[in-house]
Amino acid sequence: QVQLVESGGGLVQPGGSLRLSCAASGSIFSITAMGWYRQVPGKQRELVAHITSGGSANYAHSVKGRFTISRDNAKNTVYLQMNSLKPEDTAVYYCNADVFTLVTGGYLEHWGQGTLVTVSS
Repeated sequence: QVQLVESGGGLVQPGGSLRLSCAASGSIFSITAMGWYRQVPGKQRELVAHITSGGSANYAHSVKGRFTISRDNAKNTVYLQMNSLKPEDTAVYYCNADVFTLVTGGYLEHWGQGTLVTVSS
């Protein structure tokens, strides 16, 4: 069993900052890619940022220069630092990770439960 637990969402004013965290736990042998996605009601879930186990990151065009993804491999944790937040960043943010377990003998994609970020004055 693998669990991803997000934290750090909330209400913030435009121009403000938030830091999301996502910790993976369970029978983890290794984790390759980790990422953050977001979803607004009525729209498809979209990639926000993605980071490899080696630290290579890529971002959605809409968040480049404002958001920073990072990870602590020793803690199986990925972070999303969000600065200069805009109302259009309002969404439920989901953590994602490709996890290898000895039980499955392969990599499976796992998702967190989501954390709500609301940007509003």
